[in-house]
Amino acid sequence: MFNGKSILITGGTGSFGKQYIKTILDRYKPRRIVVYSRDELKQFDMQQEFNDPCMRYFIGDVRDKERLSMAMRGIDYVIHAAALKQVPAAEYNPTECIRTNIQGAENVIHAALENDVEKVIALSTDKAANPINLYGATKLCSDKLFVAGNNLAGGRDTRFAVVRYGNVVGSRGSVVPFFQKLIYNGTDHLPITHKDMTRFWITLQEGVDFVLTNFQRMQGGEIFVPKIPSVRIVDLASAMAPNLPHKFVGIRPGEKLHEVMCPSDDSHLTFEFNNHYVISPSIKFFGQSNGYTINALEEKGQPVAQGFEYNSGNNSYFLDSEAIKQYNHLAQA
Repeated sequence: MFNGKSILITGGTGSFGKQYIKTILDRYKPRRIVVYSRDELKQFDMQQEFNDPCMRYFIGDVRDKERLSMAMRGIDYVIHAAALKQVPAAEYNPTECIRTNIQGAENVIHAALENDVEKVIALSTDKAANPINLYGATKLCSDKLFVAGNNLAGGRDTRFAVVRYGNVVGSRGSVVPFFQKLIYNGTDHLPITHKDMTRFWITLQEGVDFVLTNFQRMQGGEIFVPKIPSVRIVDLASAMAPNLPHKFVGIRPGEKLHEVMCPSDDSHLTFEFNNHYVISPSIKFFGQSNGYTINALEEKGQPVAQGFEYNSGNNSYFLDSEAIKQYNHLAQA
């Protein structure tokens, strides 16, 4: 569905953007791929790797609605990946996080509507479900904005959806490269915030593939959640450095013990499919009555039980030490 299409990705110089663009160029023949981001050095570095004739590099900030609207002229599909994502940084710099993650999301929506973009998928995070930190709260606001964007569309054909998933193995700022750096520098221990901490686990390519497929599945208003494994952080540390002791340093500001992707409060809106969940909108859209049990690929889902919660701590699928090593290897491939 991407052959001959024009695609824009906000925050396109990040880990996801690079893998997404690599995948699109390997599998399809797009008309244009526009990287929209604010860091000229990262764009310059990226141009050395991705210099296909269809590539365009557009310097701009999602806080700048006019610039964003200009960049979306003639665009068919948008992936909104730009965000301020570091939990402690958001706690100390809340207004900056709000301006990028909430006001930026609103700008993306309005720019897409002004340019009659066909489909928009916004990347979310497990931290948006029952948020306890500012980053998660801003992403929950962003999710709500994109879901409601389908109402703002009115008679236009533009549709918005959200993809929510957990920690990406090996992405910038994540725990795997942090541990790797400590090990490389000869640390005598690995710091772990809490002995019981768990996280959802997904590779970058799995995240990219999930987004690609959801462009085909989406009807508008869905929050897509993949079925993915969990890891215990102590198991991760042991897999990466079996001979190093662990030092428990305490939970950081705004950090959870376990992450949630489908909250129990949304169980009446949640449907289970073969390899993913869908949280349907709590609001009704003008002229649309689909119950979200059948998607655009004609895959069928079933309502989950009342009170169901998809939680990294009670997930039925945990990675053992060998599987963690395989995931880490895939992240480096």
